[in-house]
Amino acid sequence: MRLRQPIWPRFLPTSVVMSLSHVGPFGRMRKAPGTWGSVAGLIYQLLIFHYQSPLSVVLFSLIGIWFAIGICGEAEFRLGKRDPGEVVLDEFVVMPLCFIGWSHVASVLPAWAAPWSVYVAAFALFRLFDITKPLGISKLQDLTGGWGVVMDDVAAALASCAVLHIAAAGWLYFHHG
Repeated sequence: MRLRQPIWPRFLPTSVVMSLSHVGPFGRMRKAPGTWGSVAGLIYQLLIFHYQSPLSVVLFSLIGIWFAIGICGEAEFRLGKRDPGEVVLDEFVVMPLCFIGWSHVASVLPAWAAPWSVYVAAFALFRLFDITKPLGISKLQDLTGGWGVVMDDVAAALASCAVLHIAAAGWLYFHHG
């Protein structure tokens, strides 16, 4: 089965495609644009999804992922580069996936750990998985167009989420019997 690049972004002006794919100024940062796109995604998570149910996070993230597949694929085509570093919409839209069920993770933290530590841990894990692409994540980049640009980030975000939940379960098991 070959995934097709959506055609709707072809009708958008290049300036719109580039601005959206760069998430404004974040993709234009000279150093580590993917990290800056992830920072923007973290802010997006805090402002929009912090108090949402896991179902809401997943549903709205699916819409964002569909949008990012179109825009990132079109930006890739217009730039003539495969998964260009300045295209950071993929990191931005998947960050909320790192926090599915985060309230449970935060609830089992020890008293000395602030809830923001979940955000720092998820952000660090996401960047680690996005950069190193372990567990077959790198294979997802072989998908065509925006699918390859976005799906490896989806996998990195879900892996980050899983590690957070495993760590929380381990904490509960070893400290609460």
